[in-house]
Amino acid sequence: MALDFLAGCVGGAAGVLVGHPFDTVKVRLQVQNVEKPLYRGTFHCFQSIIKQESAFGLYKGIGSPMMGLTFINALVFGVQGNTLRALGKDTPLNQFLAGSAAGAIQCVICCPMELAKTRMQLQGTGEYKLKMKNYKNSLDCLIKIYRKEGLRGINRGMVSTLIRETPSFGFYFLTYDCMTRYLGCEAEDNYVIPKLLFSGGMSGIVSWLSTYPMDVIKSRLQADGVGGVTQYNGILDCVKKSYHEEGWRVFTRGLTSTLLRAFPVNAATFATVTVFLMYMRSEDNLRECEPVIQQPSSL
Repeated sequence: MALDFLAGCVGGAAGVLVGHPFDTVKVRLQVQNVEKPLYRGTFHCFQSIIKQESAFGLYKGIGSPMMGLTFINALVFGVQGNTLRALGKDTPLNQFLAGSAAGAIQCVICCPMELAKTRMQLQGTGEYKLKMKNYKNSLDCLIKIYRKEGLRGINRGMVSTLIRETPSFGFYFLTYDCMTRYLGCEAEDNYVIPKLLFSGGMSGIVSWLSTYPMDVIKSRLQADGVGGVTQYNGILDCVKKSYHEEGWRVFTRGLTSTLLRAFPVNAATFATVTVFLMYMRSEDNLRECEPVIQQPSSL
């Protein structure tokens, strides 16, 4: 169990390093002003950030997901495993229920982590060198938000995060379970790693597609108030105003960068986890194909 947890942490870290630039682009696209857009699309956003802020601009806010990675892994895989055992049978429905339970519990850490990540990603938009830094790092960001807004400010977007993560993790574990069963993921298979990579990548894509509109709302709520202007009074108000001003397409904004991110993030995570487990365990003990799964994020 400890080895699986450690492997999940290492694999998750690899996933964060691969996927964070795509996440930065996604957030920028989701929250930009529709009347005065800075970016025309995913690739233009990539080019603009690198040109205006250097390649390091794509990694703004990476400290927050890295800090929360260990705790999220502990919650997700602990809750998912215990819930699945409590339900008794390893069925697709139970995989979904166990994954949903894990997704709901990890929101306690995921929400503040993503709040800090979002604020850091939006800091100094369009500036090669920041003229003024509101936050030194992710931890400093959370401390300043807490001092100004209290616990309520730290947990801004908690409900929308809960609505997003609960079914998303359910579909993630369900898809992975179905894919590995269908592909016949066995440790002695010469193609086990490609199968794991494909299963994990597709699981990530399905999980994001299942709740993406709510992710847009969460990003907007967590970015609301940056610059001193508050636009939304809650989830429903955000949905109404966003739809009224920008139409239904607003709920797919940043989807391209998210899907481009989803597959390689999970591919990197599964490859790292599998190699780590194969290195740490002897082949005699590796009887089942059970790599730790890290959702993109939050992932």
